[in-house]
Amino acid sequence: MLAKPSDYLDATQITALRGKSDLVGAALVLHAWGLIVGAMALFLWWPNPFTFLLAVMVIGARQLGLAILMHDAAHGLLFRTRALNDIVGAWACAFPVVTSLDRYRPYHLTHHRHTQQAQDPDLVLSAPFPISRESLRRKIVRDLTGQTAFQRRGEQFRAAMGPADRPFAEQWRGLWHAERGPILVNAGLWAGLALAGYWWLYPPLWVLPLVTWYQLASRIRNIAEHAVVPDNEDPLRNTRTTYADPLARLLLAPYWVNYHLEHHLFLFVPCWRLPTAHRALLAGGYGPRMEVQPGYRAVLAAATAGRGGGSPRQRGETLQHI
Repeated sequence: MLAKPSDYLDATQITALRGKSDLVGAALVLHAWGLIVGAMALFLWWPNPFTFLLAVMVIGARQLGLAILMHDAAHGLLFRTRALNDIVGAWACAFPVVTSLDRYRPYHLTHHRHTQQAQDPDLVLSAPFPISRESLRRKIVRDLTGQTAFQRRGEQFRAAMGPADRPFAEQWRGLWHAERGPILVNAGLWAGLALAGYWWLYPPLWVLPLVTWYQLASRIRNIAEHAVVPDNEDPLRNTRTTYADPLARLLLAPYWVNYHLEHHLFLFVPCWRLPTAHRALLAGGYGPRMEVQPGYRAVLAAATAGRGGGSPRQRGETLQHI
């Protein structure tokens, strides 16, 4: 279910928002990697529990940032050309966080065609809400202890290896064929750290953030985008924009991912232009109709407002703005 941009913006606004930039795309990718390297350097310069924890959180959030930039590349928005989107989106964004641009793109575009409908492959992420606070706490514990990552990557690798009764050599060939990009890039990351004299940083300051903070930030992002939205049929209310302060942008919502309503309305807008799209909607008088929340705490409060039992739509209820 796709909205028509012309229903909300005029032709001049649409043309301005379409603008892509190779320079900005490259700067965003370099920014993500720069923060990752900077967080590692901070811990090396001043090693203590605080800088270690901060590094894990910052790196995990930038790993999510890489996934978000991969998402822009999947839409053809990170760079001007398809080749750059595919190459940089895969090798610099997707493979480091053990995912695939090629597999993600058709899955994600199906989500856009059928947002919050029965055919939406992401509906399983939003339909169970609201849940109890105890349930959310259990999910957070699983995220921060690596259980979520172990389950998801285990499913991913088992699917790549095929049936358990396949010969062992064929299973590993299947795994290599499906996951050679992530394997090669992560081996390269470890080798690069080793050449710099810090091979030991790879497990605690790459793998650990990937299996802990990245999982939690991804979960909060997913909840904020579509859980307990007021109206699954209205394009202004079946997707949510959540305002993010500087700390939230650093640790939970990098690269304007919080402007999710605008992304769904205007699939042609690069992530760095989404705030402009948001301001255009407000200037056009659509603010009162839009599902916008003041922060992630408000979203999580709404998502844990019940004891389970389905979405507000399934119960015939409407969640009002907080």
